[in-house]
Amino acid sequence: MYSNKFSRLVLGLYGRKRSSVCGAVQSAAGRSGFSWTAVCKQRSLRLQRSSCPEVQHHALSSQISTRSASQTTVDPDEVRRFQSLASKWWDEQGEFAALHAMNDLRVPFIRDNLLNVHRARHPGKPLAGLRILDVGCGGGLLTEPLGRLGANVLGIDPVEDSICTAQLHASYDPDLRDCVSYQACTLEELSAEGEEEQGAGHFDAVVASEVVEHLADLETFAFCCSHVVKPGGSLFITTINKTNLSYALGIVVAEQLLRIVPSGTHDWEKFISPVELERLLESNGFSVQSVQGMLYNPVSGAWSWTNSTAINYALHAVKLRDDPQPDQAEESSPHPEDHTAATHS
Repeated sequence: MYSNKFSRLVLGLYGRKRSSVCGAVQSAAGRSGFSWTAVCKQRSLRLQRSSCPEVQHHALSSQISTRSASQTTVDPDEVRRFQSLASKWWDEQGEFAALHAMNDLRVPFIRDNLLNVHRARHPGKPLAGLRILDVGCGGGLLTEPLGRLGANVLGIDPVEDSICTAQLHASYDPDLRDCVSYQACTLEELSAEGEEEQGAGHFDAVVASEVVEHLADLETFAFCCSHVVKPGGSLFITTINKTNLSYALGIVVAEQLLRIVPSGTHDWEKFISPVELERLLESNGFSVQSVQGMLYNPVSGAWSWTNSTAINYALHAVKLRDDPQPDQAEESSPHPEDHTAATHS
């Protein structure tokens, strides 16, 4: 009873705060001239024209093994924390209940944006023929539904017990046997392995859902994502904005009061704003296509799309092609407003 009343109070607080937060964001956007819809396309063309594929390829080849050896995305404290939770991934009413519920948003977000680029080839399996990397897959909560959509999905995670949980759960569904696989490793290890065995650009899409806020080095993360995804391929990220509101609701309320997630799950200092994340991805050869706010209702246990990115948000970026054709890129590049309209339809 207390939880429900407090949850309604929190939602009321969000409702009152959201208008002021949105106003501040819009005001800042107006002063800086920033607009996701207008800027993404312009930046994509500008970056494509200024890129030098041969130089980028040689630099990437020479840096990838050194970077993976000297820098890591893994935070040992985070590994220990998730090690203790490795057996609880598939408890839909437990510590990961919010992640189970998030599939109602993130799975269509990934599917619809990929279908804007790749035409569905198989009825009932719209992602058939696509290869997806799920970074920080945990117990496979997102890996499995993407596999059921027909994609060939590799889930990776540095926590071996989580990978064991994922493999065990997937083994119960024979339909997943040929389309879902798991590997206990880091993104940088897989990236270095790909350089030696498979070559760069092996995946049509990379997914990192509720992951970047747990990483030790976001620069290495972005660098390795750019290495493993194909030119023209997609990167999908869901994470938490770095705002006062995200601290109040994402940590104080969610962890300490309502205990929606275990206490200590998040470190506010690791949160990142959409603008900061876009700059990071842009410097590693990506062009951000869309950013959409997400809101969790602790009363209903459901997620919904929102215009405000003050707390949670989803981002879709595309890796720039090595051989850009500016006129074609302008015509074929997916626009941020396309997905926004789709998600509210």
